[in-house]
Amino acid sequence: MNKILPLIILCILFLRIESYAQSRVITGVVTNAQDNSPLPGVNIFIKGTSTGTITDFEGRYSLGVPADATSLVFSYIGFISQEIAIQGKSVIDVSLAEDAKQLDELVVTGYTMQNKRDILGSITSVKPDELRQMPIVGFDQALQGQASGVMVTQSSGEPGGGIMVRIRGNSSISSSNRPLFIVDGIPVRDGGLTGRSFGGQQDNAIASLNPNDIESIEILKDASAKAMFGSRAANGVVLITTKRGKAGERTRFEVDVQRGLSDPTGRVDLLNAAELLELQRESLINAGQDPNLAGIPGVTDAVDTDWINAVTRRALYEQYQLSASGGSDKTRFYLSGSFRDEEGVIVNNSFTRMTGAANIDHNANKRLNFGLNISAGRTLNRRVKGDNFLDGVYSGALRSLPYYAPYDENGNFYVPGNPGYAEFPNFNPLAQAILPRFDTYATKLLGGFNARYEIMPNLSLSTRFSLDYTSTIEDQFEPSGTAIGGFLPSIGGRGYGVYSTGESSQFLNTTTLIYNKTIGEKHALDGLLGTEILERVSRSSFVSGQFFPSDDFTYITSAGLVNDGSSFLIESGLISFFGQLNYKYQDRYLVTLNARYDGSSRFGEDRKFGFFPSASVGWRLSEEQFLQNFEKIDDLKLRMSYGITGNERIGDFQFLGTWAASNAYNGVPAISPATLANPLLQWEQTTEFNIGADISLYSGRVQINADYYYNTTNDLLLSEILPLTTGFGSVLGNLGEVTNQGAELTINSINFNGPLRWSTQFNISRNQNIVRKLATDEPQFAGYNTFTNSTHIIKPGYPLGTYWGLVFLGVDPGTGNAIYKDVNNDGELTAEDGTVIGNAQPDFFGGLTNTWSYKGFELSLFLQFSYGNEMINFAKTSMVNSGQDIENNQTREALLRWRNPGDITSVPRYEFENTFNNRFSSRFVEDASYLRIKNLSLAYNVPSKWVEKYRLEGVRLFVSGTNLWTLTNYSGADPEVNSLDGSTVSQGLDFYTLPQVRTLMAGINLRF
Repeated sequence: MNKILPLIILCILFLRIESYAQSRVITGVVTNAQDNSPLPGVNIFIKGTSTGTITDFEGRYSLGVPADATSLVFSYIGFISQEIAIQGKSVIDVSLAEDAKQLDELVVTGYTMQNKRDILGSITSVKPDELRQMPIVGFDQALQGQASGVMVTQSSGEPGGGIMVRIRGNSSISSSNRPLFIVDGIPVRDGGLTGRSFGGQQDNAIASLNPNDIESIEILKDASAKAMFGSRAANGVVLITTKRGKAGERTRFEVDVQRGLSDPTGRVDLLNAAELLELQRESLINAGQDPNLAGIPGVTDAVDTDWINAVTRRALYEQYQLSASGGSDKTRFYLSGSFRDEEGVIVNNSFTRMTGAANIDHNANKRLNFGLNISAGRTLNRRVKGDNFLDGVYSGALRSLPYYAPYDENGNFYVPGNPGYAEFPNFNPLAQAILPRFDTYATKLLGGFNARYEIMPNLSLSTRFSLDYTSTIEDQFEPSGTAIGGFLPSIGGRGYGVYSTGESSQFLNTTTLIYNKTIGEKHALDGLLGTEILERVSRSSFVSGQFFPSDDFTYITSAGLVNDGSSFLIESGLISFFGQLNYKYQDRYLVTLNARYDGSSRFGEDRKFGFFPSASVGWRLSEEQFLQNFEKIDDLKLRMSYGITGNERIGDFQFLGTWAASNAYNGVPAISPATLANPLLQWEQTTEFNIGADISLYSGRVQINADYYYNTTNDLLLSEILPLTTGFGSVLGNLGEVTNQGAELTINSINFNGPLRWSTQFNISRNQNIVRKLATDEPQFAGYNTFTNSTHIIKPGYPLGTYWGLVFLGVDPGTGNAIYKDVNNDGELTAEDGTVIGNAQPDFFGGLTNTWSYKGFELSLFLQFSYGNEMINFAKTSMVNSGQDIENNQTREALLRWRNPGDITSVPRYEFENTFNNRFSSRFVEDASYLRIKNLSLAYNVPSKWVEKYRLEGVRLFVSGTNLWTLTNYSGADPEVNSLDGSTVSQGLDFYTLPQVRTLMAGINLRF
């Protein structure tokens, strides 16, 4: 990193001394014609050239012009452009009038672009510039709280960790519920990269891409918007457009530097050594045992380790980016490079990323243009074990007994075999963080070439060839000082190593024919026909070894026994034909028709192809005569859509009757049947209905979008139970049904628009998810095993993420024992008394952003909230365990336990090996609603008169805080976690999960 900063500084110094031959300089101020307030960021260029500049925060500009220049062009989104003749002037001040039809802004809708005001689908736009002062790793993280109907959860506080994105709920039980991410027309692999489990937590493939290269994000939510993507669109589509150069823009450079500190947002309050020993002795005495004979020492302060402090730290974060953009009438370009280094708050955990991007567009002639975009990222994720792993770092720190120490008297780690080693199930959490190597190297490359030829003025042909390539290497070694490498008997106490590789690539060719025609003054028609071919190839390999000669030899080549290995090759493909037709009459009545015909190699011979149509209609009431007197209404449009989308993300070879290798005959290689064939296996289909309204008021200062939807997903892929006499336990079929119903509201407003500017962005959503049908009438169970079967149940009439267990009624004041509801009234407490005890689905969720700006200062406050969701605090089954065991530390809630007859409490008596008082019940289900200051930032745009002498166009200084404060009743460290990252059926679990991190950051942005 020390080599990068001087390089950036040298680039700045070099560019500062660049000189331009100019005849004269024109200066001026650009203001809003409505209130005379300054307009920052207005584009100004010399007509017919690529020379130009932009206004600073005070609306001022300075531009060198040649003697033969005739006029300047001033343009700004949402305002009417102006061309001003120079005529010997040295000062040109301009007032730009707001464009009441600012909804004419173009929005990417899939394979084309549409005027925003003409869109009939439910589409939400997110502008990444609003998020540039947040230390987000990937663009999926940038969606949190920014868009209605989009629920984003970061599963833990690990850098580069998993992000769960759901658009309008969960539509599948066994298939993927993640949306389709498309970057510059390229479908991008998402989800986890690594193959080895890390306690339920995944890494994130999208973290390999730099979100600072993004120009816009469009989220397609209803059938009208996303049916063009057919079999891949049921979970929603996220379209990402990266930055590109603009015609007439002189070459501009931008340097962005950020540095900050992070620590956990919350902390579990644990007992110290004296408190825990007293509790453990009490548990044994209540069980009729002698604590001294059980090896529990008396209360002592000789050793009192704070294991959370031992394994956590205040982590450093830094990011640097240099970009350049510009263009002429012929060629436009955007180039960028970035470096990010982020320590995790867990010792020895970090995430490092280097990225580069290049976008080039060229007009070969009046009819032909083509473009090239390349984005590459290289990451190193130094991971640590976490969550429900017995030998996890954070999980171990929560559980570990405080009267053990991490180091011996010589400063060496306590390791297996040492007298002071805690042994199963506690180990040494700090050694588990420092000693192993869990390095994941990932390389991601997105590349695309596109060309467009105008056959005639209203007809054009476009084609695109693209590639998404991901390579992953996992390099892991657990030495003899760790739980696996030194304690686990099956490994042999001499170390354990794993080396695995993975490679996936997606090749895509898309060709479209686009036609548009205006007929007279009343009719407007445009449409497209297209075809697409997608090929997916993935390869993976794995090898593991044990019995290493010493901990200095850490690679498989040194293993005494290479005991396991495998390799795979998987290929799949998709061929598609699609079309779209848009019709508009008198700018008042609008119709959109979409259709896509997909064929996938993932489905049975009789069901390979699927048809996915949609239709939508719109009525612009603001163009009707009866609303012409309502001058405050700029635009009022009602829209309705209906269509079918699909989900083909089911994995490969599911329809085949497969055979697998086995060693059935005394080690002699053989093959045996593995799964039954189902040639009728087909897509999961979602039928979607949406009705909405778009309203623009007061010259665009108030924008309102409201939607109601009802989606039904049928033909869900579920396993149908078969008699074991068939030789198989089940066969996969299309058997289930799920519905999602909800409402969304987005309000954007400019409250003040003078010297003090105040804008507000608010969104709120409600989604009701219900399982309607399963393969049989019998429910299915998921999550962790419990007394009543499992923590979660999939049951018709209830949402996915429903909790199942006993109903806890309190503690008997006379005995101190737990009281549970006898659901079936048989007088006994059995597994049959299990019932629904909560669910993970929120009643509503959303975000609120307020931004104030005044004389160069800008203050932004972003609140994110979720209400009505519940969380299973599963860690409490071990850490407020009523004495079921004495192998785990306890939280301070244990001090509220019942101790004497007459005590009124919700914590049962502690009695060693008493499992009755600790059975999974509603006692462990908590309200996890929260309101969080997701980001608070303050920026200052240095006046241009102070920076012009350094040949800088702008300097922006900023400070920012993320996850600063959380209002919640949840007793765990953080209400926004999930131990089983990305799980659909086992949502809302907190089982020793690392909380989100709080980050304080400062930065500077230079433009020249």
